[in-house]
Amino acid sequence: MPPLRTALLQSSGRPGDVAENLAVLEEAAGRAAASGAGLLACPELFLTGYAIGDDLPRLAEPADGPGAQAVAEIAVRHGIAVLYGYPEQHGGVLYNAAQLIGADGTSLANYRKTHLFGCFEQKWFTPGDTPVVQAGLGGLRIGIMICYDVEFPENVRAHALAGTDLLLVPTAQMHPFQFVAESLVPVRAFENQLYIAYVNRTGAEGDFEFVGLSCLAGPDGTVRARAGRGTELVTADADPALLRGSRELNPYLRDRRPALYGSLA
Repeated sequence: MPPLRTALLQSSGRPGDVAENLAVLEEAAGRAAASGAGLLACPELFLTGYAIGDDLPRLAEPADGPGAQAVAEIAVRHGIAVLYGYPEQHGGVLYNAAQLIGADGTSLANYRKTHLFGCFEQKWFTPGDTPVVQAGLGGLRIGIMICYDVEFPENVRAHALAGTDLLLVPTAQMHPFQFVAESLVPVRAFENQLYIAYVNRTGAEGDFEFVGLSCLAGPDGTVRARAGRGTELVTADADPALLRGSRELNPYLRDRRPALYGSLA
């Protein structure tokens, strides 16, 4: 299988303006596709913005709502799969969600954030209850989680045990927690023998200061692409051959002794 070139859109768009954010996505999808990328990943709540407070219920929509339809049209126009964050409204409840749309415009997976961070998220959202959501893309098994979820080692290990090859993590990582992007994410990729695409917002938004530093970390613990602090589009390959070789050399998953870990649950 050839590598899956993956583009990370580090941007906060324009909070509260879905049309403008879709325009930013359209432009980025064109550039990503022109670079040979088969997948474009966007940050947490990219469709609407993160710190938009009372606008969240107004801008939230079902998984098959108008925003999803617009993203599907962008994916088809540029022949690229798109992962984007958005507030999902379902049965009168709001979820912090992320959806993966295929290059043919079909929905491949929809994930609801399972670990809500801080008072802001806990006020507006209900936590999801499905920890491992996967889809097939480009010969790889793609997994999805959102921001704070990746900071729980059990979460990422569950994906590793389920066979995830590339874990997409749209995020809204804020100051002063930049060590997560700098140090924790590459370690998570190494200890679980998978790729992690960690895609952040950037700049000031409400009471938050997002730190950027989006990255694609490999199973060997090296960072294949790293953004700075501003708006940026970076690309790198998720290579199945490197993944296979790294898993042969690093036996964490083979050497586990699950009978010793029962107390963790």
